[in-house]
Amino acid sequence: MERKRVSILISVLALFFIGQAVFQAALVFPRWAKDYAPKKTMQGQSGLSPDQLLFALIGFRELIAGILWVRADSFFDTGNYDAILPIVRMVTILDPHQLDVYATGMWHIGYNFTDEEQRSDRRYIPSALALGKEGAENNPQTYEMYFETGWMWYHKIDDYYDNAVTWFKQSHEKADILPARKNILSVALQRAGKVDEARDLYSSLYTRAAEAYKDSGEWTERQNRDTVENNLDTTLVRMVQRGYIAGQEGRSLAPYDVSPPFDVGFSVKATVVDPRVIRFDGTWNVLPVGTRIRVVLKDADFSKLKEENIPASTPAGMQWDYSKSVMLDPPKTLTYMQDQLFVRNRAFGRKVDMSKDPTMYPFTSDRYVLEFYYNPRSAAPHIQDKFSWNGEGMTDKNFLNTEIREGQRVIFARLYLTKDQILRRGEWQDKPPVVKTDNYKDISDAGTADVILDIPSLRAGGK
Repeated sequence: MERKRVSILISVLALFFIGQAVFQAALVFPRWAKDYAPKKTMQGQSGLSPDQLLFALIGFRELIAGILWVRADSFFDTGNYDAILPIVRMVTILDPHQLDVYATGMWHIGYNFTDEEQRSDRRYIPSALALGKEGAENNPQTYEMYFETGWMWYHKIDDYYDNAVTWFKQSHEKADILPARKNILSVALQRAGKVDEARDLYSSLYTRAAEAYKDSGEWTERQNRDTVENNLDTTLVRMVQRGYIAGQEGRSLAPYDVSPPFDVGFSVKATVVDPRVIRFDGTWNVLPVGTRIRVVLKDADFSKLKEENIPASTPAGMQWDYSKSVMLDPPKTLTYMQDQLFVRNRAFGRKVDMSKDPTMYPFTSDRYVLEFYYNPRSAAPHIQDKFSWNGEGMTDKNFLNTEIREGQRVIFARLYLTKDQILRRGEWQDKPPVVKTDNYKDISDAGTADVILDIPSLRAGGK
């Protein structure tokens, strides 16, 4: 009798389960697919197994998503970052309106994967951008994912600022954007060379902030108004002192701080001191501290990487937004290292060790390129006060380049190394490979003397 009751109970539960599944599949799922589902196909993008998809279809999507994201916290705490990626992917598929997961996932993918010297694995950036795009498409009513994607371009990629401007502008169109987050668009516009537009935006933001403070009288509104006013005033002063307005009007730049252009005197030598360990030494004839020269090491022939769907590289970078989907693994055959060479006392010296991270730096190609890049648009304000936004106050006898970044004067140089040189194999086993620019001269004690800051006084005569 007891077994019969158990059998009846199981049968009833099974009927309820099947009935709910039919109800969900016939009525709930079509509505979800129309109004709430991600824009891409569910199974194709998630990698979920059939049983996981079944759970999603019968009404457990949000429950599973919540449980998975709670589980991700423990992986964050223990530093098990690889385990978080599939969780991020499954949660955003199961619940495409989880903004925190999208934003945290972008940050995690773009920033958390690093080598032993805390250099980010930039092979992940295309996936971070793809996740941001998907988050924006699935949540067009809010500014958050537009802002986060713009921030990835502005801060992490720190180049091609027009892309940051595009995303920040879309975030401005949303009613819920926070006032304090509107100012970053003006800075991005300046980095994109659109200084007039940046000034006009500051002016517009100031008008709104002043009205908001007048209406409410709240301290936070006053603080926002004062901040925007200070930003507007600073921008106007810089536009004059850097000769920007004069240049726009076709007048001579002679009376302004950018004239005459300063020769930065760039030179560099790269020495492979050990397998996968490169020492960089060079010159930069700019006395105030604050200069960071970008160095990139990557495969010289990207055409050999087409099997991995990696597009052609760009000077001092790559086509960051090529990925149409969120990849859980980066291109495994690609080597891409990026670091900063910090200038001190008109010289720099830095050792880059890639020996502890063979997965991040696989060195599968036969030839590699070293690219050295300096863009005034990324420079600190006190350096820009001399060089301006587009590099009008900067030159170099050997490496000034006006082609690789439209409308900009940048410093750009290339050197090449072979795989055998980097790995210290064959003829290079007993002698360190050295490549250098033709104008390089050895410098003793590079960057070891006391730092001297040459800061102009605001008073006439320096008194």
